[in-house]
This record gives sequence, structure tokens and C-alpha cells, in this order.
Amino acid sequence: MAYKAPVESYKGKIAEVTIGKGKRAVTIGGENVLAFNQTFDEGAFPNPPKIALEVWDMEPQNWAPWVLGPYKDVASDPAAWAKRCEELGADFVFLYLISADPNEKDTPPEQAAELVKRVYEAVSIPMIVYTTGNETKDPAVLAKVAEALSGENLLIGPVIKENFEPIATAAKEHGHCVVSQAPVDINLQKELDVKLSRILSSDRIVLDPLASALGYGIEYCFSVMERTKHVGIQFQDAMMQMPVIANFGGEVWKNKEPKEREELGIAWEEVTAINYLMAGADILVMRHPAVFKIVKEMIQ
Repeated sequence: MAYKAPVESYKGKIAEVTIGKGKRAVTIGGENVLAFNQTFDEGAFPNPPKIALEVWDMEPQNWAPWVLGPYKDVASDPAAWAKRCEELGADFVFLYLISADPNEKDTPPEQAAELVKRVYEAVSIPMIVYTTGNETKDPAVLAKVAEALSGENLLIGPVIKENFEPIATAAKEHGHCVVSQAPVDINLQKELDVKLSRILSSDRIVLDPLASALGYGIEYCFSVMERTKHVGIQFQDAMMQMPVIANFGGEVWKNKEPKEREELGIAWEEVTAINYLMAGADILVMRHPAVFKIVKEMIQ
């Protein structure tokens, strides 16, 4: 008797979230199967995982030379850096507003918003805008960003339990999506999503359960991310049926092993990326162009 693979089907479905508008628009989510299981499951993964390349709003001072190297000539100009990421084939620009942090340059919200607009106008792909998680400064910064690019449907964040309301309200008013971030805890994630859902619909929310690097707690982060997808797809929990972003590029390259040798660092980021793809990430945020190319080819 010929072997017949078991087929499973689930009633839960991840919401589709579209980031960007017009020709820039990219849709993530929509799957009703677990990651890379569509061969054996009766379901679909209509929007394959996408990759964002990281751009800072200030020149990095402590990156390993082999990570900064591909961007060295543009690292002092975020708009040119973003354009380089687009040329490399990134699906998104991930603009990190490092300088807005009070512990860095404490850039005023209006100035940060002007920079975001300049970067946005330099590229033709959608943009993710992240602040550093400062609960008091972030709402002011992201509110100005939302206003400066009203209607352009950015993905902004992260929103956390301490500041979700003003950021989500600004996103709703100006037509953007938000990233809901909880500290590697599925119960806290659901609690935050319940609150956010009173302001924004699920097709405006992306989950960030936090992502550590290989060898630095990836097992726990993988489990939480995978469980998030299980709860949404298998158990049909509407508060967990949003796409997931894995922001791990910086987590990889801040560690001593990737800084010791380029080949080791590339392997480190690659294995980390593959782990989060298998956990169900819909967006990967990466740093090294060589690893980006490898992982993108693997997804395709």
C-alpha cells in the first residue's frame, strides 16, 4: 500500500496586513497553515515571508566592519542607505530612529519626522519605522511621524502596554499600522492585543514577541513565536491572529561570536533567520546583505 501523508486543516486564519499604498503596497499574513506546512496541510500560505533591511537614522559606531562595509559610503545618509537596501532587493526599509532616544541624541520629534519623510521619499518600497522602546519619548516621536506621512500606511512601533493608546490613536487618525510588542510572554501579548483591538482592527496590527539571537535565548523566543501562531491558527484565538515580525539582526551582530569573524557572523544570522521562519515569522528584520540574499533565495 502506498504511503499517504496525513492531512490536517485548521479553521483559524492570520489576518492579512497591507503595508504601504499603491505600487508600494506589500501584504503579509493570510495563512491558515503553520510555517512551511502547506504541502501536508489542507490550507494556504498566500503571502510568503518578507525581509526588511535595517537602516539607522545615525551612523553606527560599534558595528563590525564586515557588517558596516556594504553601507560604509552611505551610513551617514539614511536616505542613501535606504536606497541601497532597495537596490539590494529588500521588501521593506526598516528605519530605526536610534537618535531619538534620550540616551542617544534625544532628537526632537519634529526633526525625527522630517528625516523619516526624507527617507520615505528616497525609496519606492514600503517602510517600517521603529523607535527604541522609550515609553515616554516614543509616543511623541511616532505621533509626529504618523502626521508627517499621513495616509502613506507605514508600519510604526513598537507599541507597548505603557504607551499603546496615543500611538495607536495617531496611527488610526493618519492611516498607519502598528507593531504590538510584549516581552516574550504570550499572555502579556494577548492582553495588549485586546486593548489595541479597541482602537485598531486586526488588519492594522503586527505582533513583535521579541526575537533573540542564536545561542542567546533563541529557544524561548522561538517557542513563544511558534505558540503564538498555534493559538491563532489551530485554536482560533482572534487576539493572536495577526502576522508576526522577528527583529533579530541587531541581536545577532551585537554578540561576540559574530564580531570575531565575518563567516561566523553570516552563519549566525542565517541560522537565526531560519529558526524564526520555521517559528512562523511573516517579516524578518536583517542586517548583513549577504545573509539577506541567502535567506531570500531560500524563501523563494
